[in-house]
Amino acid sequence: MDEDTRSAGSAAPPTGTAAPPGSGPRVAVVGHVEWTTIAGLDEVPAAGEVTHADRLWQGPAGGGAVAAVRLAELAGTCTFFTALGDDHAGRRSRAELERRGVQVLAATRPGPTRTAVSMVDRSGERTTVTLGERLQPAAADPVDWEQLAHYDAVFFTAGDPALLRRARRASVLVVTAREFGTVRESGVRVDALIGSGADPAERCDPALLRSLPDLVVRTEGRRGGVFTRNDQPPRRYRPARAPGPLVDTYGVGDNFAAVLTYALATGATTAEALDLAARHGAACTTQRGPFAARPAPRRRAVGV
Repeated sequence: MDEDTRSAGSAAPPTGTAAPPGSGPRVAVVGHVEWTTIAGLDEVPAAGEVTHADRLWQGPAGGGAVAAVRLAELAGTCTFFTALGDDHAGRRSRAELERRGVQVLAATRPGPTRTAVSMVDRSGERTTVTLGERLQPAAADPVDWEQLAHYDAVFFTAGDPALLRRARRASVLVVTAREFGTVRESGVRVDALIGSGADPAERCDPALLRSLPDLVVRTEGRRGGVFTRNDQPPRRYRPARAPGPLVDTYGVGDNFAAVLTYALATGATTAEALDLAARHGAACTTQRGPFAARPAPRRRAVGV
């Protein structure tokens, strides 16, 4: 991923539209899903307080599912390698993801699919509570992992070290900083490591890895963020202006990571990829939920 030798990638369709199937790079997500309800309230209740909330959005979410939907919109389709419980939430998640152009390849677990409730206050900030064990795919699952070698890019949000080593066969491998321990244990080199500079769960020291990532990105919300390429001094990238008022922040980071993955798959430079990801992340703050309530309409062709 030498920025000086990469060609400029194709621009993505505008947020809210989807590319026709087969029109973009081959992309996949390896990760988790949780059936999520977003509830709106004036402020997060204090200890012991009882308050009312309105259900604002419901659907399959979590980092893996959100990224898979966004990648399907950009590339025309996306394969999502995951694990689901044999329950209503699991079947509902699969059906909704497939309705949005995501090909779901899921291992079935005997336990329930994880659910979540995300409370969004009047400032747009969200506080999320997950219910149940996170289900994640594993290399031992009876899934055709060999096909991972045929993708232009894979975004990894959950899985075991052996599965991450299989995902490394893709041309571009992007990993969330939440899986830093998995990266370290696997020993693989990743092309991009992405995390939030404000989230303690995503703080990590890439110097502890056996091989440094080509690109490390730490997002900082409205301030843009910081990136490092090939262990060079950190540089800042500019934030994008949101196209409307703030509604909520759920899924902003997941959309950012998905779009960055897509841009790198097209051969975009680091600057182009960060700019595109920032614009899509900013656009996500103006809508309810991590993606639109209805699937985006298909476009006849991807804009260049």
